[in-house]
Amino acid sequence: MYGISLFDLSWLAVSMLAAGAVTGLLAGVFGVGGGAVAVPILYELFRLVGVPEEVRMPLCIGTSLAIIIPTSIRSFMTHRAKGAVDMSILRVWAVPVVLGVIMGSFIARFAPADLFKVVFVIVAGVSAIRLLFGKDTWRFGLDMPAKPIMVAYGWLIGVLSALMGIGGGQLSNLFMTFYNRPIHQAIATSSGLGVLISIPGAIGYIYAGLPRAAEYPNVVALQFPLAIGYISLIGFMLFVPTSIWMAPIGARLAHTLSKRRLEVAFGIFLLIVSARFVASLIA
Repeated sequence: MYGISLFDLSWLAVSMLAAGAVTGLLAGVFGVGGGAVAVPILYELFRLVGVPEEVRMPLCIGTSLAIIIPTSIRSFMTHRAKGAVDMSILRVWAVPVVLGVIMGSFIARFAPADLFKVVFVIVAGVSAIRLLFGKDTWRFGLDMPAKPIMVAYGWLIGVLSALMGIGGGQLSNLFMTFYNRPIHQAIATSSGLGVLISIPGAIGYIYAGLPRAAEYPNVVALQFPLAIGYISLIGFMLFVPTSIWMAPIGARLAHTLSKRRLEVAFGIFLLIVSARFVASLIA
């Protein structure tokens, strides 16, 4: 199948299940949807099964957004049960975030492959620098800004998240900590963004990928029933069970870790992801 051996397919399936567990754990710990883990792993998988470079990255991102749907819902519910989610921020961001996701999904239909990687590297790299080297004195203000700024930033979160295949956690964590919100509250609130981003994002990538699948009729991994648009149904089915299982465990773990340990762990993780995609851009 796909021109590779049964042994290799079995190894990939086991790897995907394990990666799903890691994705769910990180989704809970860091308040992200897990896309920063899922996208690079899916990229390697689709490379092995011969998906062309031109459509590989958007296929990874669309699949990641679909995977984030159940993971982010479970993570958000766990954080909310602990009373750590600021619902007032989510209410302000809800509409602009969804509008941004719709625009990002539209861009994905026509964007060159390298654009997705560049956006991923820039956002993850800036977030990592802030987490690893930032100081408590790095502040834009002591409270959240006025509603127009919040709306504009929510729209930006939606656009960039749709182009990265993430749940928006990196972006909202960065924004909220610059406005004096504790990292634990930022992480918990960010988990709610994953729900707002992943559902319209996945629908958008189905729309963006359907005509591209028709352009590559010989690429089995892009054709139904293995995929629908830019969403790999196989990738989704293998990631979701273990990611759902681990998400609440990660959310509970987040509330036992110190602020600095959370920041350092998240920063190192984002640097590793950035380095991977920089290497693929250079190669």
